Amino acid sequence: MTGLSFVVLLASGMPVAFVLIATTFVFLFMTGRLPVLDAVPQIAFGSIETFDLLAIPLFVMLGEIMNEGGLTRRIFRAARAWLTQIRHDLPLVNLVANLALAAIMGSATAQIAVMSRTVVPEMERAGYDRGYSAAVTASAGLLGPIIPPSMILIIFGVIAQVSIADMFRAGIVPGLILFALVLTLTLWQAARNQRAGAAAGRPAEASRVRASLPGLATMVIPLVIVGGISFGVFTPTESAAVAIVVALVLGGPVFGDLRWKSLPAILDRTVTNTAIVLFLIMAAKVFGWVLTFNQIPQAVAAFIASLTGDPTIFMVLVMLALIVVGMVLDGIAALIIMVPILLPVAVSSYGIDPVQFGIMVSMTLVLGLLTPPVGVGLYIAAAIADVPITRLSRLVAPYVLAAILVILIVILVPWVVRPF
Repeated sequence: MTGLSFVVLLASGMPVAFVLIATTFVFLFMTGRLPVLDAVPQIAFGSIETFDLLAIPLFVMLGEIMNEGGLTRRIFRAARAWLTQIRHDLPLVNLVANLALAAIMGSATAQIAVMSRTVVPEMERAGYDRGYSAAVTASAGLLGPIIPPSMILIIFGVIAQVSIADMFRAGIVPGLILFALVLTLTLWQAARNQRAGAAAGRPAEASRVRASLPGLATMVIPLVIVGGISFGVFTPTESAAVAIVVALVLGGPVFGDLRWKSLPAILDRTVTNTAIVLFLIMAAKVFGWVLTFNQIPQAVAAFIASLTGDPTIFMVLVMLALIVVGMVLDGIAALIIMVPILLPVAVSSYGIDPVQFGIMVSMTLVLGLLTPPVGVGLYIAAAIADVPITRLSRLVAPYVLAAILVILIVILVPWVVRPF
């Protein structure tokens, strides 16, 4: 009955967090354990009483400040100033700017939205097909949840009780491999998607240095985040706080685009987006208690063990299952639901490194950004770029396959997540 209520409520379109809470209440009612409701508030609030989760609102706020202060726009200009003489410079600029933003924002949906508004019109003016431009921009958004900082890696670290700094370091090499594959696909397709006779790029800036200095100054932010965490100078939470200070200084006194009157709106959006994520975590923690009480993880472990005893085959099976799950559930919601079930099986039954497992799971669920019917990133890019969703789905398919190849590399070559 618990499983049936979960499926029915999810199919009805109810938000995932409310589905999890409602399913918990159904379970308690059907089993006559209503007195246990007294423990639900303690379980829920205990799930967010961790210092590591403070990184989430800080990184959300950092992304809002970056957008409001015009810092993302300056990164794009800096990349274009230096790459404008290269053939098919705009697709290349698109990817380089996305790589830089991935090291700052940590949110794929925000990254896709910003770059779709900024780059797709520029690429269309340069003669590139609008659908191709939107596909490149949406696919580059896959870098956001993998290149640190990353909200999905933070949440996995909290759920799995794994060092978030280790998760961030583990995401660097797979993220760069994915960037290289996406870059190769993009440049290979560029010539076919640019109109004959269209300008390959705009003239070089009068002074490349002058044009790129603001963007280069903005790159101090990812250096603070990635460098500070990698060398043990900051924790992920501390790096986010320091990055916010740098972004405020650059956006306000240095560039003058960030106004004091903008801060209330920035804080309002930060609180709203953070509340959504934290409420989902609370609901999933309560639902996880129900799963544990019903011994679902043990049942899953026994079922998978009956299929294979090989860790590699186990991870491939999990990857395939999560691709399907990611098609119908938001990535963070799916992560919160599935990790408490699968991680104990992976670690205790198969001896898999939790960091390797976390990168594999996170990258697989991120594919849901570009896969219908949910495909949030796909719908954002299609709406902003005004491209039919069916066409955009076909155009991003090669990039999804490239991401799957990187996931298989993570599974088969574990050292890529432990390079440092």
